[in-house]
Amino acid sequence: MGFALGYDEWRTANSKLKTQNSKLKTQNSKLKTQNSKVFLMSREVIHTNLAPAPVGPYNQAIAALGRMIFVAGQISLDPQTGDIVGSGDVTLQTEQAIANLKAILVAAGATLDDVVKTTVFLKDLNDFVPMNTVYAQYFSETNAPARACVEVARLPKDLLVEIDCIAVVEG
Repeated sequence: MGFALGYDEWRTANSKLKTQNSKLKTQNSKLKTQNSKVFLMSREVIHTNLAPAPVGPYNQAIAALGRMIFVAGQISLDPQTGDIVGSGDVTLQTEQAIANLKAILVAAGATLDDVVKTTVFLKDLNDFVPMNTVYAQYFSETNAPARACVEVARLPKDLLVEIDCIAVVEG
């Protein structure tokens, strides 16, 4: 025996289903909005034993989701005077370059904790240890960004170090 609805009964049932469907879509939309707010900024350290372990304050990779901030390479210039800070001293130059990065990140609503990638340019890789000692004061090994460090033939104003970074914040 089949089940049959009259036209008016069918319209009433169909209307109720449309209302329920609409409510479910609204709930689903709210959940998506809540989920996107939760995951607008996420940062995960990636590590595998199938690649060499980091040998300093950096990680193999960082997975990040959010608004990306690309900070141009910073050198050791005093932002007030434009003068070189630490002429001939890679330690002082590294400190100033990182201070300049921090200032730009703050202006963008970020901190060094939001940095997911850095690139360090050194005029001489023999300066790696003193640069790295300063760098490690700002980035802990457990939560440090991914990093590349390269020797270059020459840097602006004949300085010893330049550092750029990418940060990710809620967006």
